[in-house]
Amino acid sequence: MPKKQLFALIVCSAALAGTGALAGVTQVPADAEQQSATAQGNVEEAAIRRVLEQFHTTKVPIGQAMAIAEGLHDGSRTADISFEISGPPVYRVRTIKNERVFENVIDANTGRVSQTEIASSLKELDRADLANIIALKWIKLELSDAVRVAESAADGQALAGGLVKQDGKLTFVVVIATSDRLKEVMLEPPKVGQRSTQH
Repeated sequence: MPKKQLFALIVCSAALAGTGALAGVTQVPADAEQQSATAQGNVEEAAIRRVLEQFHTTKVPIGQAMAIAEGLHDGSRTADISFEISGPPVYRVRTIKNERVFENVIDANTGRVSQTEIASSLKELDRADLANIIALKWIKLELSDAVRVAESAADGQALAGGLVKQDGKLTFVVVIATSDRLKEVMLEPPKVGQRSTQH
């Protein structure tokens, strides 16, 4: 999932669903242009507050949601995950195994699969998603490992994450919820035999 989409999902979904949202945020610096976008900024801030309020009341951490989704297809790996509140709070998790992609919705309070699974072939993905998912085969680090590192570095709880290609490099982007804001942590995953670097 491209990095810009990760942020767009949280804000657009929040606005469209009456402040329901998906996770993924990049902080925008304040400047003179912001005056013309004040209304949009207020909507985004309200959406983020709503996401944080909902997320902090959930019972299932992101790591458990990934484990549940991976357990549905033994040997699968999580490609990306996002927190949504357009209805009851859920995690939308995409896992991969062999040439198949499985999308499941995990209830963020009960840990149950709450919607019918969507299964597709890698061939059905767009080029960016396909490239990121194929890249997972060559990466030593799992998304769950990146989540643990990001949570420790940002002193919060992850609510979204995925692998993106930025400036020609593969990077795990993990969105962390603190008590009052969302932070984005980027980690360059090591390939086999390389050490991890943190940005």
